[in-house]
Amino acid sequence: MPRPTAQPAVSPPAAPPGTLRFSVLGPLAVHRDGRPLPLGPLKQRVVLAALLTSANSPVSVDALTDTVWPEEPPRTARKNLQVYVSALRALLADDDRDRPRLSHTGAGYVLRASEDELDLLRFRALVRGAEARPASAAAPLLRQALDLWQGPPLGEDLRRSPRLAEEAERLELRHLTAYEGWAEAQLRLGGAPTVVEGLRDLVERHPLRERLRSAWMCALSASGRQAEALAVYDDYRQLLARELGLEPSGAMAARYRAVLAGDEGSGADPDTGPARARHGSGRCPATAALPPDLADLTGHGGELRDLLDLLTDDVLGGVVLLSGPAGSGKTALAVRAAHLLGDRFPDGRFFVSLRDPDGRPRPLDAVLAETGALTGRPAPQGPEAWRAWLAERRVLVIVDDVPDESAVRPLLPSGGPGRVLLTARGQLGGLAPVQRLPLPPLGTAEALQLLCGLVGPGRVRADREAALRIVRACGGSPLAVRVSGMRLAVLRHVPLREFADRLSDPVGALDELTSGDVSVRRWLARGWAALPEDRGRDAGRLALGTGDGPFGLAEAAEALGCDERHAVRVVEELIEAGMVTSPCAEVTAHAAQYELPHLIRLYVHAVGSAAPAPVQG
Repeated sequence: MPRPTAQPAVSPPAAPPGTLRFSVLGPLAVHRDGRPLPLGPLKQRVVLAALLTSANSPVSVDALTDTVWPEEPPRTARKNLQVYVSALRALLADDDRDRPRLSHTGAGYVLRASEDELDLLRFRALVRGAEARPASAAAPLLRQALDLWQGPPLGEDLRRSPRLAEEAERLELRHLTAYEGWAEAQLRLGGAPTVVEGLRDLVERHPLRERLRSAWMCALSASGRQAEALAVYDDYRQLLARELGLEPSGAMAARYRAVLAGDEGSGADPDTGPARARHGSGRCPATAALPPDLADLTGHGGELRDLLDLLTDDVLGGVVLLSGPAGSGKTALAVRAAHLLGDRFPDGRFFVSLRDPDGRPRPLDAVLAETGALTGRPAPQGPEAWRAWLAERRVLVIVDDVPDESAVRPLLPSGGPGRVLLTARGQLGGLAPVQRLPLPPLGTAEALQLLCGLVGPGRVRADREAALRIVRACGGSPLAVRVSGMRLAVLRHVPLREFADRLSDPVGALDELTSGDVSVRRWLARGWAALPEDRGRDAGRLALGTGDGPFGLAEAAEALGCDERHAVRVVEELIEAGMVTSPCAEVTAHAAQYELPHLIRLYVHAVGSAAPAPVQG
């Protein structure tokens, strides 16, 4: 693991006698007054590592069990954990502390440590302190953070546990990101010789990481080794084409052109810190203004690949629509795609919602003011100025929760390299040309995987049948599965079987699908309120009159109280509104099997949305 050649790091303040020092940024170790403590057998060390990597936060018994026994825990697992924790309490005992070092709460075991005691917490604090600071201030902070590392995190023996192996990989990625930031700060300060060889070592280990390549190319150029710098770009271009069928990003290509022109300052940016964005030259003040990516996003892998292909295809056009009912995961998938495509949109990635927090459509002026603030354009400006700005830049803009065509039409590009990704419940049939991608429900296996990540694999294994009933009762909705998992993670005393029984009641199920301020009912109510009154009435009739599964045209006509000719028009209007799903293959309307999303049926049953009078055919 490369280490920066710089001045020694500033050590934390001297600790009083008896103070513990915990290390996970290298082999697991605990020292008291500079002397190492014996940490016991392997499984006990696994427990300690799991607690330290989540220091000051509870770690559930299920999570510890899965970490120590990744395949099949013994019947005595809980008792064995208690033995390991008891031994660790005795080892780490500190009579001077107001609170015990290692304690049990309702949510699990907590090991408490301060930044001065645990190298991981100090590393995080130093990296945070370097964010958005000028290079002269950021470089020493990042150097101190990197000097805390003593080798591969947690050591090799603890990586036999898959969970700790995943945690070690996350820690190594944080180290890599911090090293990149330090190297870029050093380049801005004219310290290319101090970083060039360390960057070479990291590029060999991470050949597809563009930020490393870019910094190495600049370090070589600034060290007077222009031919080697140009070779770095050429090797990278060939590797991308061979492995992924891609080209280097626009930013990387621009850096290459600067090196080719002999601009040895191409890596320097003295007026900005490592995380601060550029102004002027038509660049956006922020290159990424996106919501956080969900770490546990599950399923829809095929749709994600299709979405990435559509957004990077220069032939198909600039607008993609991701559609699906409320709670289907549209926004989460769109945000994941935007995070993955940073290199393809060097001029920026932005997110704007067309509804306010209460679900009401926002005025166009308010939306344009927000886009102006995000992209650094003077306000107020009209739609024409926005479209002109969009046409000149390779940006990706997520326009979320589009209520109808008229609300978004003024925001769409008329050409150029920019891309707009729309999410909407309906199909927005009045927009063209648009590439449409409907989002289906999660499969049972995907939904079970999501639930497993929220409540713990051990709890699911203990009653897999009940877990299957829960995810099936959620109808493939990621929102409903997530809320169920969040609720069960808090209600540790509630058996999965009991919760599955609660969800089986169509009238009371939505009362269970609430966790804190997240409510499935509220999401559904907003979508229902946005429907025209007659379409809501028709959807209610279909939900109450067609049973729980797919239905045909004859059943729809009977439920609507009209002939089949009129029923076709009603059902197709509901398909366009996102309230009814249609077959994937081409079939005649009379042979088609339509379906209402399960959560919409639940909502109709809960609110009793019976239609007062039949429609006229």
